[in-house]
Amino acid sequence: MAFGLITLVWHDYNGWHQPRYLVHAAAAALIFGGAAIQFRRTAKAGAAVLVAVYLVFALRCVPGIIATPKIYNSWGNFFEQFSLVAGAAIVYARWSSAWSPETLNRIGRILLGLCTTSFALEQAFYLGATASLVPKWIPPSQMFWALTTTVFFALAAVALLANRMALLAARLLTMMLVLFGLIVWVPLLRADPRSHTNWSEITETFAIAGAAWILADLLGEVRAGGGDNKS
Repeated sequence: MAFGLITLVWHDYNGWHQPRYLVHAAAAALIFGGAAIQFRRTAKAGAAVLVAVYLVFALRCVPGIIATPKIYNSWGNFFEQFSLVAGAAIVYARWSSAWSPETLNRIGRILLGLCTTSFALEQAFYLGATASLVPKWIPPSQMFWALTTTVFFALAAVALLANRMALLAARLLTMMLVLFGLIVWVPLLRADPRSHTNWSEITETFAIAGAAWILADLLGEVRAGGGDNKS
């Protein structure tokens, strides 16, 4: 819903400069999907809308990847959007009788694991920029936390893809992303509340945290039911 409101205010979504009617349609779909997914009766329809919208945004990154495949920024943007596709897709499939919890568990882990791998690579490739976002008041240093969180992303990716301690990894990943939003982006937003970038980044950070939380809940259900999760 926040993405939809931001899109309406700035008339674009993360730099997606298109005719106004397309931007308004995307904003309406995001607001509808975000609201509908909150209620059991409409969750499946809302999730389907969000899957479609976020998939379009993810596919928009593909031309940039093809044009400059050695520059990781476009790859990173793709997997950031695709993590939101995965989160919404898990909700949709969870309410569909066609998917068993064990199958959904496996697919969800792989999709979010690949996205988390990308998060680790993106931070590694842009380590200086990552370090600059860390508040200077946090000891011991900005670079220490840039390196540490990159390792944490990598460990979470391995745990999800290998299905070893996957539930713990999903929960810790969720917590780390929420902390990114609270410690990094909330202060930046307070310092410059008119910045489109700050609003987009804080919303995206919490949205990705939501996708990780969705996966963690799914893994917890499968574990409680005696499924194939070995966490």
